Amino acid sequence: MEGWESNAGGSSQTSNQPSWYAVYTKSRHEAKVEMALQRKGLEVFLPRITIASRRRDRQLFLQLPLFPGYIFVLTLLTVQKYQEILKAPGVVQLLGNGSPLPVPEETVDSVKAIVESVHPFYTWPYLKPGSLVQVIEGPLAGVVGTLIARKDKQRRLVVSVELFQRAVAVELSGEAVERWS
Repeated sequence: MEGWESNAGGSSQTSNQPSWYAVYTKSRHEAKVEMALQRKGLEVFLPRITIASRRRDRQLFLQLPLFPGYIFVLTLLTVQKYQEILKAPGVVQLLGNGSPLPVPEETVDSVKAIVESVHPFYTWPYLKPGSLVQVIEGPLAGVVGTLIARKDKQRRLVVSVELFQRAVAVELSGEAVERWS
């Protein structure tokens, strides 16, 4: 923690713009952490997926975290904000390599676009970074991810969150993609 405090003054953030950070939560505490951080005035993004329950007597649709155990928080991370986030009930830590590391904004924006789109999406096994592509037309224009070809000639776009090794996939039909650099 002392090493992070010395970095918090500026080297971990190159500007005075807030960045997205991944927060690791206790098991099944994502919604509680989301509410606690929102009460502290922080912008929080908890991507959710709708899942049909497996009950025999009725069918329910549940809103579950897309990335169980993780949420995103947007903040200009100072030592005080860091402590405030860590003190929220259910928070385990901010992810990073010894100190909190920002999640690339295009990653969070891409996950938001997929969650808000009309395209069906689902969790996907984490993929090691490969060639990245960006959707250049259609309702998902601007989304950045890894494109995977399928045998039935549909295309699957996978957005990987490298910091906590999770991914989300969306099926694409007519959208064109180009290599993203």
